[in-house]
Amino acid sequence: MPRILLVEDETAIAAIVLHALRAEGFEAMHCLTGGEALRLARDERFDLAVLDVGLPDIGGFALCRELRHGRDLPVIFLTAQNAEAERILGLEIGADDYVTKPFSPRELVARVRVVLRRTQPTAATGAGDGFVHDVDGKRIRYRGLPLDLTRYEYGLLAALLLRPGAVLSRAQLMDRVWGDALDSNDRTVDTHIKTLRAKLREVAPDTDPIRTHRGLGYSLELG
Repeated sequence: MPRILLVEDETAIAAIVLHALRAEGFEAMHCLTGGEALRLARDERFDLAVLDVGLPDIGGFALCRELRHGRDLPVIFLTAQNAEAERILGLEIGADDYVTKPFSPRELVARVRVVLRRTQPTAATGAGDGFVHDVDGKRIRYRGLPLDLTRYEYGLLAALLLRPGAVLSRAQLMDRVWGDALDSNDRTVDTHIKTLRAKLREVAPDTDPIRTHRGLGYSLELG
């Protein structure tokens, strides 16, 4: 049963969303503030977070970054109807989707399902093109051989495998892989992509599944 974290300071909206999520079989927990959400997330595991952008204590975007430290958590933002700048910023920092207020609870539930189908791996998933990802064991095999990866190389490849074909910016990869390393920078991503490519070429010298998109970021192209 997927577990959803809802962070919304308007109790009337929260009650409607919780009812809709639970009616569709999700396990949903609600926090009124970002601080409460951070405390809860330290002890609980969630499969997706629905975050209001305009929280009273911590902005939704800052909360997103904090919640993603050390984990790859899909996020849907709730934004004001005409807040185009907020929606653009949310997508730039790696939001998986956004819903504008007022919204239909059924639409939000449908978007939750779509994001979960797109991002939620199984315990051991064959991603195509020779990759097999053991999520629980944090191991990845490539063309039948286990890859000897560092912590950050594993995090990079796991993030790319989770969204095959999607271009992930350096900022997104930093948030998802180096969230707890405050002294890291964009060049860190490039350096680890280089070493990761070298290890993939040791297995299959004739292929390079990692694509560089200049000025944008990186993607993993699966056959």
